Amino acid sequence: MTDHATPNLPARDFSATAAFYAKLGFEQDYRSDGWMILSRADVTLEFFPYPVLDPYQSSFSCCLRLDDLGAIMRQVEASGVPDARFGIPRYHPPQLEESGLTIAYLIDPDGTLLRLIQND
Repeated sequence: MTDHATPNLPARDFSATAAFYAKLGFEQDYRSDGWMILSRADVTLEFFPYPVLDPYQSSFSCCLRLDDLGAIMRQVEASGVPDARFGIPRYHPPQLEESGLTIAYLIDPDGTLLRLIQND
């Protein structure tokens, strides 16, 4: 296995978090009262319980660097997450940034910002 890192993100409710990410193609690999692991192809997200988190005050975020940004965006759009500038959850469609990277933004129900970045 190649060296890698996995984001550790908050979840107010593991069942709700698993259901949200399942619509995006993530499957549950592990779950206990204190930890949950979800994966989609080579992307792994790990969650810890944070039942008192205020999603509008969350400063959690991570970057997912993806070989096929279009595939996950089709799932985001089909899942019913709104393309909006306010509210939780929401997403912003991919666009070419000044950095030269194509990036979409997804805010999950717990207020975590996921930057979805197309690999070159």
